Amino acid sequence: MASTMSAPARGGTSYSALLERVRYEGAYPTRERAEESVRSVLAALGRQLVGDERVDLAARLPVEAALVFTAQVPATTPLTGWEFVKDLAHRTGGSPATTRWDVGAVLAPVAKLAGPELVDRVIDRLPSGYALLFGRAELRPHRRTARTTGTAGATRPFADRGAA
Repeated sequence: MASTMSAPARGGTSYSALLERVRYEGAYPTRERAEESVRSVLAALGRQLVGDERVDLAARLPVEAALVFTAQVPATTPLTGWEFVKDLAHRTGGSPATTRWDVGAVLAPVAKLAGPELVDRVIDRLPSGYALLFGRAELRPHRRTARTTGTAGATRPFADRGAA
């Protein structure tokens, strides 16, 4: 049986407060619509994030949100920010534009719960394109993550590849 009270995150925000913030950010007509977005976006993010950043972000989310986020098995191939939006649109049956709106409406309050230092770490852990999803400009070259694969020559600058 579901409780009407929700446990607050470490920062003191309850699930209800998170839903209200997402409802405001997304201009959703109902709390149910906001919750639908929270669940789908956090599940999708849970499939992308690994390591200490995953654990630390889960600890800062309200319990109900953390359970949705951590219930996901991380994907073996990480998606760029745009691929993340397209994949989520496909899974939810939404358009890429609507899904991008939903992602921003959820990740803006999540970023506030996480704090700037953890958001920086999360963005560094993920492939390019996530800074914009968290409402930030992507101003620096993105590092390759440990999960990103490729040939040794693919990571070298063009000038170092030598003549064929």
